[in-house]
Amino acid sequence: MRSSREILADLIAFDTTSRESNLALIEYVRAYLDGLGIASELLFNEDRSKANLYARLGPDGPGGVMLSGHSDVVPVDGQPWTVPPFTLTERDGRLYGRGTADMKGYIACVLASLPRFLKQPLCLPLHLAISYDEEVGCLGVRSLVAALEQRPDRPDICLIGEPTEMRPVLGHKGKLAMRCEVHGAACHSAYAPQGVNAIEYAARLIGRLGEIGARLAAPERHDARFDPPYSTVQTGMISGGRALNIVPAECRFDFEVRALPSDDPQQVAAELRDYAERELLPQMRAVRADTGIRFTPLSAYPGLLTPADSPAAELLALLCASRDFSTVAFGTEGGLFDQAGIATVVCGPGSMDQGHKPDEFVTLEQLERCDALLQRLAEWLRA
Repeated sequence: MRSSREILADLIAFDTTSRESNLALIEYVRAYLDGLGIASELLFNEDRSKANLYARLGPDGPGGVMLSGHSDVVPVDGQPWTVPPFTLTERDGRLYGRGTADMKGYIACVLASLPRFLKQPLCLPLHLAISYDEEVGCLGVRSLVAALEQRPDRPDICLIGEPTEMRPVLGHKGKLAMRCEVHGAACHSAYAPQGVNAIEYAARLIGRLGEIGARLAAPERHDARFDPPYSTVQTGMISGGRALNIVPAECRFDFEVRALPSDDPQQVAAELRDYAERELLPQMRAVRADTGIRFTPLSAYPGLLTPADSPAAELLALLCASRDFSTVAFGTEGGLFDQAGIATVVCGPGSMDQGHKPDEFVTLEQLERCDALLQRLAEWLRA
């Protein structure tokens, strides 16, 4: 039986940065499962360069628990690593490498635990899911979620192993990322009123986003379970203009909404579109009819807030030996599973304080705690 540390060393060696294929890692996992007598299936993307893996063991029928994680990692480009990012390095009880915390450490623990689940017959099924392109908007898992929705034997509960330092987590915010492109009309700056200044109209749109964000931050909208305790709106990128003496014809900016599960981030986009169409476009087209404003979705995923008195939360409390439930600031695929009727909770080894950074690491102690949690889950599924 291979240890989680040994398997993690193998997983880290696969460069599964989101821009790359994850198939080498998926085939490694598939071969590992084959060696244990566990059949698996792959759900490919359109050009078959990436795949989700799904497997199950135990009795037929609905119910049981799914262990879910994503295979992709963020880039290491430009980061000052002091160890090779795709080779596992052990130092002072820490295991360094890209993805050790986010979230190949969890996947390694899951794979290492499977012989324990096979040791005795399970009363409820165990499901396994490994997805792609989580880091770029939870894109890959959507085909897996869609497939599970069509199956009568889907799991009741999903445990996503994002790094929470093994603390039980029931929720996170949702996210909407959008791009706005303002197409104005250029002219010499000496005759500025004859043009349509795309930067100035973009600035008005960004100002309106600020007003929306201020309303969302009102005290009566706070939810103390989250940090910050309200939905946020921010503009993160902007570009436009060619020279100071030219009225700019183009401006583009990207903005995001991080929404409490009780808020719909699409309402922010809808309000901004309405403002653009009702107030700005008539002014722009009074000068030039061919001007316009275009909004393009970049990514989105729903929030998650599993009730603390639900069976999923009760199971997580049992596995963690703690009812000190919390939320996390980062997003997961959990909201998508939850929308499909699979109650979802989050708990995994490592800390997101190390995720996405140079010299990312997970501690051996965290892997051991995750190994122990999975052992308790095996016992619960056999009860």
